[in-house]
This record gives sequence, structure tokens and C-alpha cells, in this order.
Amino acid sequence: MRNILIIGAGRSASSLIKYLLNKSVSEKLHLTIGDLSLALAERKTNNHPNATPIALDIFDIDQRNAEIQKADIVISMLPAHLHIEVAKDCIIHKKHLVTASYISDAMQELDAAAKENNLVFMSEIGLDPGIDHISAMKIIDE
Repeated sequence: MRNILIIGAGRSASSLIKYLLNKSVSEKLHLTIGDLSLALAERKTNNHPNATPIALDIFDIDQRNAEIQKADIVISMLPAHLHIEVAKDCIIHKKHLVTASYISDAMQELDAAAKENNLVFMSEIGLDPGIDHISAMKIIDE
């Protein structure tokens, strides 16, 4: 079982969580969905057997590190300015990271360290606004 930590369960994470839960059996995935609001994380898991909702305060350094350490990959769905501390912890614990934000200067400064540790740090890859618009229309249509 591969463990994916998703940090942030807000609206922008909904489609991602649903997609990964749908793939979780065939791809042998377990999702830990962490949000400041445990109730929100619980709603997003929809009682799926391959998901664990947790209350996660990213400003609690010990808790953040403990959860990152358990993961194989971390997906940060936080606002862009909050990715950096998560990214630094991913380097310390040698975990891959995906974010939905463009690469900030602070994230760019971590590029060499990520590469030295054979880590993939994937950020927004320039497909905006098209995919965002298509996704929004899909949600509206549904």
C-alpha cells in the first residue's frame, strides 16, 4: 500500500480526493486527508476504507513532521505561501511533493536539495487557465 498525505481538504482538493479514492483499490493507495477541520476531512473521505481523515495543523511542527514522515508522497493543497515549510520537511524526510501552485522563489531555492535527494517536487506546470476552466465547467455541469 502506498501512502499519500493530502494536506488541505478545501474545495480545490475535492476532485483530487475523489479521483484518488476511486483509484485507491486498483492502485493500492491509502490516503491520509489532513485539514485543520477534522469534520471537513471526514466529509471528504466519505467513509472510504482506504482513507483516514485527520485534524492537521500545519503550524504544529511536530505533528506536521510526523504525518509527512509516514507518507510516500505528499500533496499540498494549501495556499501557495504555506507550501514552503511542507516542502522543507519533505526534503528532510525524503518525500516526494506535489502542489497546485506555481513555483515561488522560495520553492525554487529548494530545487537543488530536492534533486540531491532524488525527489520529485511537482508544481503547477503551466496548464492554467484551460484545465481550471474545463474543471470548473465540469463541476457546474454536474
